[in-house]
Amino acid sequence: MKQALLFICIFSACCVKAQFRFNGDFEDINPSTKKPLSWLFSFNQNQEKAYQVVLDSITKQSGKYSLSISQIGQEANFGAIDFPISQAFEGKVIELKGYIKTENVKTGYAGLWMRLDGKEHKAMGFDNMNNRGVKGNTDWQLFSIKLDYKNDEVREIHVGALLIGDGKAWFDHLELFIDGKPIEQAKFMKIELAKAELDTAFQNSSGIKQIELNEQKTTNLMIAGQFWAFLKYHHPAIAKGDYNWDAELFRFLPSVLAAKSNQELSITLEQYLDKLPKPNPCKTCAKIAAEKYEITPDYGSLLNGTVLSRSLGDKLTYIKDNRNTGPNYYIEMDPNIGNPMFKNEKGYASMTFPDAGYRLLSLYRYWGMINYFFPYKNVIGEDWNKILTTNLPVFLGAKNEQDYSLAALSLIARVHDTHANLWSGSKALSGFKGKLAAPFQAKFIEDKLIITALHTDTLDVKSKLAVGDVITAINGKDIPGLIREYLPITAASNYDTQLRDLPGSYLLRSNDNSIKISVKRGNQLFDYTVPMGKLALAYKNPAAEKAEAFKLINQDIGYVYPGKYKNDQLPAIKKLFANTKGIIVDMRCYPSEFMPFTFGNYIKNEKSVFVKFTAGSTGYPGAFSFGSPIKNGQSSSEAYKGKIVVIVNATSQSQAEYTTMAFQSSLNVKVIGSTTAGADGNVSSIVLPGGLNTMISGLGVFYPNGMPTQRVGVKIDYKIYPTIAGISAGKDELLDKAIEVLNNGW
Repeated sequence: MKQALLFICIFSACCVKAQFRFNGDFEDINPSTKKPLSWLFSFNQNQEKAYQVVLDSITKQSGKYSLSISQIGQEANFGAIDFPISQAFEGKVIELKGYIKTENVKTGYAGLWMRLDGKEHKAMGFDNMNNRGVKGNTDWQLFSIKLDYKNDEVREIHVGALLIGDGKAWFDHLELFIDGKPIEQAKFMKIELAKAELDTAFQNSSGIKQIELNEQKTTNLMIAGQFWAFLKYHHPAIAKGDYNWDAELFRFLPSVLAAKSNQELSITLEQYLDKLPKPNPCKTCAKIAAEKYEITPDYGSLLNGTVLSRSLGDKLTYIKDNRNTGPNYYIEMDPNIGNPMFKNEKGYASMTFPDAGYRLLSLYRYWGMINYFFPYKNVIGEDWNKILTTNLPVFLGAKNEQDYSLAALSLIARVHDTHANLWSGSKALSGFKGKLAAPFQAKFIEDKLIITALHTDTLDVKSKLAVGDVITAINGKDIPGLIREYLPITAASNYDTQLRDLPGSYLLRSNDNSIKISVKRGNQLFDYTVPMGKLALAYKNPAAEKAEAFKLINQDIGYVYPGKYKNDQLPAIKKLFANTKGIIVDMRCYPSEFMPFTFGNYIKNEKSVFVKFTAGSTGYPGAFSFGSPIKNGQSSSEAYKGKIVVIVNATSQSQAEYTTMAFQSSLNVKVIGSTTAGADGNVSSIVLPGGLNTMISGLGVFYPNGMPTQRVGVKIDYKIYPTIAGISAGKDELLDKAIEVLNNGW
């Protein structure tokens, strides 16, 4: 949605009353446009084509006017109006009330919506009445939505109304309240801005358009990145928010680029460092560093004397030994979970193709976050310091938005974390992958790309292709060659999961209306031109769509599909499975509910440890230590007495892996299947210049004995993969194996 420009008022008094009117009854009209003042009526051109917003003086709930939204085209799937408020208020709860009337709303719904934004438009809260909106033909009804209002974090309020799908909806008499009082009576919050927020010198450009690398400049920029990241997370003045650390990079970078030797580089960086205030002696730093850690900090070439002068090295060592141990403007650990929360990072979303300086900033920012706060840095598989150096020409050599996005994606892929992908922010990357998808599902089985489901009859696809067909080439390129081509930009923890993602992310995507595939069926070889369809087909999973939350396979075996399971179904499950001898938990999905202490306690009749975590520290960046282990299970006569088999594969990721660990801590549980996604632990969000959004696994997750799950996945008792013959015959071989294990025992 289009954002209003952020404007923060700073008042000398603690607070003053709001001096504006919320035009929720649409009575204040702009005389030139004849539209209600302060409202936005579309967020892009497609919405303008697909939905019409009209000021209505005939159909109304009160006053002179209402506002209607009606579908008139297919270019977008929803239309909305937005009233942006760029101000913070005193209060704890914000509520939007309003009347809605609908006509012929069949495929979607009409509703109110509200979003609270923090710094850099970070969403602090959102509600759009999903699953409880207004459908059909209805007369005027009053509706309400509420959000918790964190007044020390919220910078913008967006409220409005929307229509998803077809039909027409009217909205009238919208009111906005904070702690039960009209917003006009609310008090402004005084916002104290950090010095870093006031420094806007480089907000539009770094001033560095191009950098030609040579051996010395490569060394200079490698050291500059390590230097910049080290100070960001260690120096107390930077931790206070006294410096816009992005802008400071661009202040010392020109002299770094000009240095013609390591000696000149040392002098340049030392002169800059001397401008920062010297940290006070730290009374606890040595004690913190002396504690036991699973991973200790790596300072690269900063402190080992291989590049920098002894004088500069000594000053950096002093900062390390007298580092910030309190709150940090740029980083904090989640108080409840312990994963890193990267704060006050600007996305510079308007820079779709950042200049050379900002591309360096992107590399340095991500490198520093991984170096100091990625709990699995020790299993990346290569020297992270060298990755900084080898990526310099990749980032600096980018010629356009697509090159830059691919540079970021290839860097992200090298941490080998299935959570760490480029999730949004790059239209160029979406274009590179393709905006259309094949109308069938294909998976790698026995190292071959196999059609596993056909989604549509479009142009006789089902009459030409069959489940079990082997795709040997796409548009003339053989499959092994395509794997080699796309593997470096397929971000995942292990090879199985890369193969999981390749078809939907690259191989079966295109911007063309058709692709040509070469197919092998038995001894028959043929080519087929595949008509491409909507992108949603890339993510369609017929098996998941057909799955039931729970059922009886036969009188002795129950079945649970966590992707549709709900904790409130547990009493019914207990009753249905009361006389069974075994249960199959099909974890080839993402659980829809948190199950370790609900269903997990049902199948585990004693309390014991099932997991332990490592977490980082803002007081000792780069160090990770184990916390207290977590237990589940309970001593209860109602605990399930039979045996349980959990089925897993590369689709089993994150919460699915964590839940499997919780279940298999019970002695009556076995796990069958293949390598899981190898990405466990709560995720931490990262934004990079150009508005690129990614994540990392923010906690280290381990079995009680210290056995890791990152990259390797969960422990498996019976390793089994599907076969081409089984797929062709319509069999679910993993499910068959689970039934066999339960019938034969272990």
